[in-house]
Amino acid sequence: MSLTTAAAAYVRRTIGAWPSQPGPPHLSNLLHLLGRWRSQMLSNTYLSRQGTRIHQGIFAGMDYVDQATEGALIARLLGTYESELHPHLARMAAGGLDCVVDVGCAEGYYAVGLARLMPQVTVHAYDISEAARLACTALAAKNGVSDRVIVGGEFQPDGFEAFAGRRVLVMVDAEGAEVDILQPALSPALAHMQVIVETHDLFRPGVLATMMERFGPTHDIVRIDQQPKLFDAPGWLRELSHMDQLLAVWEWRAQPTPWLVMTPKA
Repeated sequence: MSLTTAAAAYVRRTIGAWPSQPGPPHLSNLLHLLGRWRSQMLSNTYLSRQGTRIHQGIFAGMDYVDQATEGALIARLLGTYESELHPHLARMAAGGLDCVVDVGCAEGYYAVGLARLMPQVTVHAYDISEAARLACTALAAKNGVSDRVIVGGEFQPDGFEAFAGRRVLVMVDAEGAEVDILQPALSPALAHMQVIVETHDLFRPGVLATMMERFGPTHDIVRIDQQPKLFDAPGWLRELSHMDQLLAVWEWRAQPTPWLVMTPKA
């Protein structure tokens, strides 16, 4: 069954289960589903025309995957995915890191991308999903950085102590579990580490405020919100509708998930 046939069948079942007077949430959920379908179709077009090389951005040229373990693939392939973080990552890379701890690595967009960007760095990538760990390991091999990308499973909140005294960037994207992972009381070494965390109040209300409270005494904190994407679209994408161009850079977020970029105070 093709992706389009499967999506159409799901739409029929969904509408068939609606009450006689569906409300805005019913239509919103259906719109979200159709947006994801179209996003995947655009990913397939990208792959057929350009392969798996990332088009632009801080990880331009990385040989990526043809199927994401979660989330929007085409935004990653285009290089627009979380591009709001690019200036901060570039600044940190220029500062002489020797280690990255990536918790919630998925298939390795950041783990492998940062290993390519910083040849002197070892990346320790963690994910509770076996499929994600296998994909990250394969992506590291595909890009020739297997010797510097060490993939592991569940990360404990006191695990940062193993990296104490090093020039570390911590990245956490854990769908709400960031409040469990980032506990300075259990890992005092975090006070001296640069941290980028995506906050998920939609899964765990109050996470953003908790992170700011925990790290406010030791870090300067910058909140980063998602912004409109300006990018050099491939020619074939420029020929498509404006809706397709918007969906190509959509990151499938159901609600805002601000990042916090946290730098140890001088």
